[in-house]
Amino acid sequence: MTENLISVVDDDESVRRTTTLLIESFGFPAAAFESAEHFLRSGHLHHTSCLVLDVQMPGMNGLQLQSHLAAAGCEIPIIFISAYESKDSRQRAMQAGAAAFLGKPFSDEQLLQIIRSALRFFTGPIAEGKLRSEI
Repeated sequence: MTENLISVVDDDESVRRTTTLLIESFGFPAAAFESAEHFLRSGHLHHTSCLVLDVQMPGMNGLQLQSHLAAAGCEIPIIFISAYESKDSRQRAMQAGAAAFLGKPFSDEQLLQIIRSALRFFTGPIAEGKLRSEI
């Protein structure tokens, strides 16, 4: 199993690619997905230690994925990223337990600090092998 896998879900190919490369340059393994649905079908969910997630995407958006994971008992730390930041989206994400909400563009150092913090405090059911239900 891959330790500290960071999964990036963003429908914008350039953001997905550069964010994944940035995370790998920090020394973490990373996987990229173009949609929430692709992430859920990928088989990487149970290996993901942190999720970097776009808010606005076609199909299931980031907030819906967060809600879906929470309903299934999956407590992966989520770092939201958005080019279209709204106060409502930020508030909903943070109230539902997001680790952070970053506007695009964000700094490399800011993302690194948030990932390290999220991994340090991650003790959710995936890490403990206690997922309440299959997703």
